[in-house]
Amino acid sequence: MKPEKIDVVVFEEYDEIARHVAARIAELVRSRADAGKNVVLGLATGSTPIGVYRELIRMHREEGLSFRNVVTFNLDEYFPMDPESIHSYHRFMRENLFDQIDMPDSNVHLPRGDIPRSDLEAHTAAYEQAIRDAGGIDFQILGIGKTGHVGFNEPGSGRDSRTRAIHLDTITRKDAAADFFGEENVPVEAVTMGVATIMEAREIALIATGEHKAAIVRRAVEGDISPDVAATYLQEHPNTTFYVDAAAAQELTRVKAPWLIREVEWNDDLTLRAVVWLAKKSGHAILRLSAADYHEHHLASLLAQQQSVDVLNLSTFARLEARVRDNPRLPMEQPVIVFSPHPDDDVISMGGMLRKLNENRNDLTVAYMTSGNIAVFDYEVRRYLDFIQRFEHDVLGDTVRELDDLVCRIEAALASKSPGEVDIREVQDMKRHIREAEAVSGVEALGISRQACRFLNLPFYQTGKVRKNEIGPDDVRIVLELLEEVEPEVIFVAGDLSDPHGTHRQCKQAIDRALEQYGGSRPEVWLYRGAWQEWAVHEADVFVPLTREDLRRKIFAIFKHQSQKDRAPFPGGHDEREFWQRVDARNRATAEELDRLGLPEFHAAEAFVVR
Repeated sequence: MKPEKIDVVVFEEYDEIARHVAARIAELVRSRADAGKNVVLGLATGSTPIGVYRELIRMHREEGLSFRNVVTFNLDEYFPMDPESIHSYHRFMRENLFDQIDMPDSNVHLPRGDIPRSDLEAHTAAYEQAIRDAGGIDFQILGIGKTGHVGFNEPGSGRDSRTRAIHLDTITRKDAAADFFGEENVPVEAVTMGVATIMEAREIALIATGEHKAAIVRRAVEGDISPDVAATYLQEHPNTTFYVDAAAAQELTRVKAPWLIREVEWNDDLTLRAVVWLAKKSGHAILRLSAADYHEHHLASLLAQQQSVDVLNLSTFARLEARVRDNPRLPMEQPVIVFSPHPDDDVISMGGMLRKLNENRNDLTVAYMTSGNIAVFDYEVRRYLDFIQRFEHDVLGDTVRELDDLVCRIEAALASKSPGEVDIREVQDMKRHIREAEAVSGVEALGISRQACRFLNLPFYQTGKVRKNEIGPDDVRIVLELLEEVEPEVIFVAGDLSDPHGTHRQCKQAIDRALEQYGGSRPEVWLYRGAWQEWAVHEADVFVPLTREDLRRKIFAIFKHQSQKDRAPFPGGHDEREFWQRVDARNRATAEELDRLGLPEFHAAEAFVVR
């Protein structure tokens, strides 16, 4: 029996979700316009719906889709919040949708975060009345938070809750900390539509992407209804669909263990997944699994297709063992490009592999795709300014007046800046150079020449804000030119899509588009993870064992990224550990899991998927 209590549609990539949801909205807009009626949309903010909004803007510009008959109500707003603030959802909606389509301003409704507290109750009641006066919401877009909140309906929100002020959960505020450049800057309250308000929408589309949403997606659609997870209330809605990408779907039973709910056609990949799953469930190494283990855990159909349990165990073990590769079975004396979305993803995710690629005399290019400058705290800039002033005074004397002027301008800009405000160009450049110098130092710590470093500085990232532009032709061109110059046999690409603000996803998109246009021999593509999580054992095609020295050197290289140590601006998730601590734990955990499955006991290991 299918355990999902809400319809879930899985797409391979987020862009497919965005196009599908936008097409449904366009269908409603056009059909209502043809009937001379308005359509009422409930809108969300954050990274989740941006692709939908971009597709709607494209349809408006290229297909003539008009929004003159559209009325909108947004889910929420921080409180207190100036509507002109860079953090305001009012501003977000203007910049990402309203200012680029032809919807009348009078049709736009958002909760207010800039009213006196004494007026809040009247304001929220008026918001509810405005929704009723508009005829109710026809189509509601939702995201889902790690607590399972929809809108800002935090754990404890009741089924009958309406638009109201609410205190934000600690986890929600941690999620928002990157946008506000520190959890201490995140408002502790918000105004949000209630559960009952959302449930009255005639159609609901909830969008979730990334591995970090997988657990809460499963809880929302397979778990019991509970006020602790507001999204579970959607199980009672007659027309709700979850639209998720493959990463966000990976914990669903039908994906993780489909044999538990239906008959399956056993192929090599599914067999490997099932045997590894069984070994974990039973606590036995693969070669010690018995026929009773297979029968007890609903895998009798798999065993029935095999000559014997021993043949099945041996063949599966051999497949897994063949995926362990050390230097002799890794790329050797070949042109190789390692694409690093940020200036530290290379050493965090594949520092051990980088060292081995260098030992194998490959012609290495480490291509840093973005500057990563927004992830540098202002106090780091002040530290370097202090160094510059001391160096100027002691070494250069009074000969560099222009440098004095620049330092004064930067110090004044930092002093007057609000949290999250866009830096002046000089500060952005200084932060970029800080990260570039750290990247060079990082690869040198692994024994790699600084000449291997290339800084692409892709344009999509250069907004000075947390939210970035779409990948454009110039981004693709820069990547394509590097491919044409190097003509790599192998490229390494970040396959970790849990990046809090989507930079990894966008960088991969730029590489994929460039490869489509590349006229040379298509390189082998190795996908790495590591900053937020590692490939599962059944997913990985290659395991690279690391010695104690390999892991020590890798961590040493991570230490070179001083601006990201101790307190990284964008750590992601709710893992309080520094990146080097996560790497140490994850690489050791991969090796330990291989050991539990019966493979040799390595000190640590990195994992890769090969495409």
